[in-house]
Amino acid sequence: MSDHNSIDLLAFGAHADDVEIGMGGTIAKYNRQGYKVAICDLTKAELSSNGTVERRQKEAKNAQEILGVEKRIQLNIPDRGIYITDEYIKKTVSIIRKLRPRVVFAPYFEDRHPDHGNCAKLIKESVFSARIKNFEDEKNLPAHKVDDLYFYMINGFHKPSFIVDISRDIDVKVQALKAYESQFIQQPNSVETPLTNGYIETVLARERLFGKEVNIEYGEGFMSDTPLLFQQLVRENK
Repeated sequence: MSDHNSIDLLAFGAHADDVEIGMGGTIAKYNRQGYKVAICDLTKAELSSNGTVERRQKEAKNAQEILGVEKRIQLNIPDRGIYITDEYIKKTVSIIRKLRPRVVFAPYFEDRHPDHGNCAKLIKESVFSARIKNFEDEKNLPAHKVDDLYFYMINGFHKPSFIVDISRDIDVKVQALKAYESQFIQQPNSVETPLTNGYIETVLARERLFGKEVNIEYGEGFMSDTPLLFQQLVRENK
């Protein structure tokens, strides 16, 4: 686990609810085990078809409490305006250097929503820049080298590099998703979108399929850009 002033897991999302969709179970699991977890939402999702910015913020706060997240940070990058710019790299490098996480997560590059893929590219750049001593971020913080960078799925279904067992924590994930009523639950005045049409059930089905791949009930899949290192090939007898 991290020291007193740093975070173990830092998950970036383009919009509030991205992280919960992709890795809410993993967050609940590691929080339950005593690890410190933080979420950083890049935009306020001001272009969402349903809900207001104010409502989305309240829903994100509720989801944070359900998952037991240590910190949730809200940036002001424009919705549908996530690009690799010096300004945005400096913003996200400052977050990484301030929280000093061991592991960073971002959405996977391949996704139907362009903001998700652009978020992946931005965070990959920022993780690299955060470790460069002479790179100046917004707050001129000392360099920090992240141990690992992994990518979670939002809308896509891809062959993962590894799967995390979330069988014990799937109910918490569902509760966190249901906190976003404006997005996932059809309201009398809401616009029909892919999210309001059985989306949570689709996510559950995906995690169940990932679980089947490794003989567990539910799993969340992640991608790695680099090979995974095994210290021990033969598992210890339980």
